[in-house]
This record gives sequence, structure tokens and C-alpha cells, in this order.
Amino acid sequence: MAFDLEHLVHILSHPDFLSMKGLANEVPLFIRTYDPAKEDAARRLIDSLAARLRNTGITLKVIDLFDLVLEELEEHKLLDDLLHDEPTFDKRELFETLQNYSDPQTHLIPRLVSAMGDEGTRLTLLTGAGRVYPFLRTHTILESLQPAMLRHPVVIFFPGEYVQDPDGGSHLRLFGSIPSPKINNPYYRATNLDHFRI
Repeated sequence: MAFDLEHLVHILSHPDFLSMKGLANEVPLFIRTYDPAKEDAARRLIDSLAARLRNTGITLKVIDLFDLVLEELEEHKLLDDLLHDEPTFDKRELFETLQNYSDPQTHLIPRLVSAMGDEGTRLTLLTGAGRVYPFLRTHTILESLQPAMLRHPVVIFFPGEYVQDPDGGSHLRLFGSIPSPKINNPYYRATNLDHFRI
């Protein structure tokens, strides 16, 4: 789906969206899909979107999931060693190390919640879902975030498709072809921003 910057600005700056009005106690998580072949254009659009929203006075955070993983590795003094010794690593060993330090429950979600900031933040835009694959998958982030952690809406920009089934389940398809396990629990299900209207 093509980006419509004006439409996104309209939705994300709307007082009802920012105050999470009408979500009926659902988690304020939203997915905005885009064509993976247009990654560069998507990054430029997200930068423009953030600038436009900030110009209207909205305090927001733009957080890249890959940068969060790098911060975690740096904090544990592993990043330099991984970069230096990467040619000697067995691919499985490297994958397991990255997966361990990006584990949502023990590492990534606490870092993400901290990065989202205090009560002054009104919106968070998450990027980098494709950059952290395969050691971190977006559906695990959705399943790990608890409502109590979110004081404002969070929009995840996702390079692929987000399909919601008539039976209430949903699927993320990274790059349009790599399916995630079905997300059945509506408590964790994100709203598809492609079809969201205010």
C-alpha cells in the first residue's frame, strides 16, 4: 500500500487518536504496512511524518528496533567483540546470541518502554522491523507488550502485509512472503492502520 503522508498526519495528530479514545480498553498498538521494495522511501516518509507532527506540537519518539538491539549489545560489552569476531562465528551461534539479547521479555521490551519516555510523550513510531529479522520478529513484540506499559499510541511500520482473519486471528507477513504464527489473542492484536479511520 502506498503511503499517504497527509492521511497519516491527519490520523496521528487527531486528538481522539492521541487520547486513545474509542479503543475500548484495547492495546493502543497500530501496524502501518508498506512495500518492502520501498524501504528508502518509507524511511524518508517516516522522517517527514515525525517532523510534521513535531511541528504541530506533538511530542513523539521515533525508535528503530535494530538500534535498540545494538544498544543492548553495547551495554553488555558484546558489540565490539561480535563485530571483530563475526567471521569466525558459526552462523547458528551468532543467531542465538542475537536472539538472546533481543529477547522481548528480558531485554528488548524493558529497553523499548524506557526509550518511549515519560508521560510527556504522546506517540511512538517504531521502525526497523525488517532489520531485526530473523532474530526478532514483530509478532513477539506485539505479544510481549502489556497494556500497562503503554501510555500512548504506538505505530509499528512494517515492511510487508498485516492480514486480519474473519475469525479474529491475524498474520504478519514480513516482506510479503514470510508468515508469522497466527496471533489469536485479541489482547495483543494491533490495529491495522491501513484501514483505520477517524
